[in-house]
Amino acid sequence: MNEEKYINERLEKQILWYSKESRFNQKFHKLLRLTEIIFAALIPFLAGMVGKIPYSTWIIGGLGVVIAVCAGASSVWKFHENWIQYRTSAETLKHEKYLYLTKSYPYNEENQENAFNYFVKRVENLISKENTQWAGHTEKKNESKI
Repeated sequence: MNEEKYINERLEKQILWYSKESRFNQKFHKLLRLTEIIFAALIPFLAGMVGKIPYSTWIIGGLGVVIAVCAGASSVWKFHENWIQYRTSAETLKHEKYLYLTKSYPYNEENQENAFNYFVKRVENLISKENTQWAGHTEKKNESKI
């Protein structure tokens, strides 16, 4: 695989995947947290209106249930942790790409003849490290279910 093909077909696809997954996890993290904050703020307000708003005790209970479900979902699916991890991976891969394209250290003139091979090795190590961390995270999650 040549340099251009590797960058376009391997590296760019990985960067796009990590960026997309980061955005997805960021959206869900923020949605769940905002829901928790709003519903938690409504509980004391509604508690003060118990006699004035019909079914307010039921509404308060329902809000509490939604808060618990949001907190549980956030804990199970780790949206915040995934958002940060995927963003870090995408930015690290971009950083490596820019170092290579600008022929900056460690890809400068001194190492020019082996620069592409070294670049591929570093990128693949970064991707492999992320995959290994993900596998470890998945194993821990499965063990906690047992």
